[in-house]
Amino acid sequence: MKLPINDKKFLFLLFAISIVVALEVLSLLDVHIPMPYSPIVFAAFILGIGWRVLWSGVKAIVKLKFSSINLLMTIAAIGAFYLGEYPEAAVVIVLYVLGERLESIGVANSKAALNNLVRSAPKVAFVPSQNQAIAIENIPVGTIIHVKAGEMIPLDGKILTGETSIDEATITGEPIPQDKHVGDTVFAGTLNKNGFVEIETTKLAADTTFSKIIRLTFEASANKSDTQRFIQKFSKIYTPIIISLAILVVTVPVFILHLDLHHWLKQAITLLVIACPCALVISTPVAIYAAIGNASARGALVKGGKYIEALASITAIALDKTRTITFGKPVVSDVFPLNGNSREELLACGAGTEIFSEHPLAQAIVDASVAEGFTPHEAQKFKSIIGKGATATCLVCKDETTYVGKLEFIREHTPFDSEAENIVARLSADGATSVVVSCGGAIAGVIGLMDEIKPDSAAAVKELRALGIEPVMLTGDNEAAAQYVARQVGITTIFGGLLPEEKVGKIKELLSRYQAVAMVGDGINDAPALAQSTVGIAMGAAGSDTAIETANIALMNDNLSLIPHLVRLSRKTVRTIQTNTIGAIAVKVIFIALAIAGYSNLVLAIAADVGVTLVVILLSLRLGAYSPKNTNQ
Repeated sequence: MKLPINDKKFLFLLFAISIVVALEVLSLLDVHIPMPYSPIVFAAFILGIGWRVLWSGVKAIVKLKFSSINLLMTIAAIGAFYLGEYPEAAVVIVLYVLGERLESIGVANSKAALNNLVRSAPKVAFVPSQNQAIAIENIPVGTIIHVKAGEMIPLDGKILTGETSIDEATITGEPIPQDKHVGDTVFAGTLNKNGFVEIETTKLAADTTFSKIIRLTFEASANKSDTQRFIQKFSKIYTPIIISLAILVVTVPVFILHLDLHHWLKQAITLLVIACPCALVISTPVAIYAAIGNASARGALVKGGKYIEALASITAIALDKTRTITFGKPVVSDVFPLNGNSREELLACGAGTEIFSEHPLAQAIVDASVAEGFTPHEAQKFKSIIGKGATATCLVCKDETTYVGKLEFIREHTPFDSEAENIVARLSADGATSVVVSCGGAIAGVIGLMDEIKPDSAAAVKELRALGIEPVMLTGDNEAAAQYVARQVGITTIFGGLLPEEKVGKIKELLSRYQAVAMVGDGINDAPALAQSTVGIAMGAAGSDTAIETANIALMNDNLSLIPHLVRLSRKTVRTIQTNTIGAIAVKVIFIALAIAGYSNLVLAIAADVGVTLVVILLSLRLGAYSPKNTNQ
């Protein structure tokens, strides 16, 4: 845990504690501050360091608020002072204040990364039309701003002029800078590495992706886990019970059994000290804060502790295909030249016609031709036939009319070709889309296109299986395409051709079978299924307001491999919370039993209570850097 060594108040607290502890040790060695100075010295420490605790305890007594932890500490300190145990009274208060301070440090350390982002975010943007820097909250959508190399992007927008590389780690968690060109989207809070760019803003300051991340992450702190809510409710009941038990520890031995008042009052005070549920109360929130910070650093926005806990319990995960397992962008997978045409002639001629179209399949063919070094043929008289294909006059192929599109469309203009038909049928069986090219009265060939599978999809599915989680594909795409992609990544349970409402039905079926099910989708058409699942996870949420708002967990990058890490992190977090809770309760039960039996020691009880609190905080903070080497954890 990183301690605030430059915080003067914290250093003063440590100095005061060291003096009080030293005086307590001396008193155990029968070396005391002489009377009447002893009560004055220790009262000064108690009031100087713990006045807030005492004042809060007094107010709790007045309001009859017996659930207050500060009330426990106030009664313990007053009782110890009454018994003449002045060093013990001071130790009770100063170590309790130290525990509170350590708790606040633990929470602050867990939120430190986000707080640093908030402080580093730009507050102004240079507007050339006004030739000055303007506060970002006063800049409307559509404003032109300038950003120099080395500066943070102040607002979401699109590049109008210039090119650069931008470090988007604050949004996506990816450490490698992304190349950006004219027309590309940029996000507020990211770092412009090495080029001057002119940007047209597309969102107000309050609506930027960065602002949403900050707001939702801070809101996650209030969105408590089920364990945290239970412990807070438990502590409100627990504290009055302990006060009642302490009263019985005094009254029964003294007034019924007529035993020594001094001894049993000391045991009651010891009971109050060790029973203070500090470690129990902080066992969950610090762990949750640290886990959320760990996820945020990797580009995952978790909207609350209850989703960390829920993710630990899932036994099945439903995965959309498009933009989740695949990129959602078609690429040329197969090229079949026919009737004496070469690969270059087929691609270049097809690209010459498709270059005029904005259809994703057309752009994929153009990209493939250029990538292989084939210049698209020059063409003119382009005409698009919706739902069928396109035609153009190719100026390279002797002014021949070129037809590009579905096989049925090509047959309307070209004689039947059984070989082309067989290729189209084979590609269709593999889940590929076929584009047939005809030129000069004959079919020039068939181009197969497929939605490109993300390189980490197969590995992510394998890791999920290793974690005991059954992957299931739910997709609106046709059954053949779904089956092909599923085979490539290792998924055996597939449901294709589903409408959004049908995906909800499948999630309900999976919930009845597996009890806890996560759903992973793009957060737009998958929104109903995401809401129905135990944990909804949106892929590639950067720039998608719908995804960020809908999902319980939003992955700001497109890394499916981040999900196994989140599952391991959630399971580790739950184990840590359980260890913290069991350890804190065990120590308290032991010392409460000793106090009731009359064998407890106030100094040892104080040391044990603060020690458990410190151990709980340290174990929880380790989650912030958690990165398992063993992928089967």
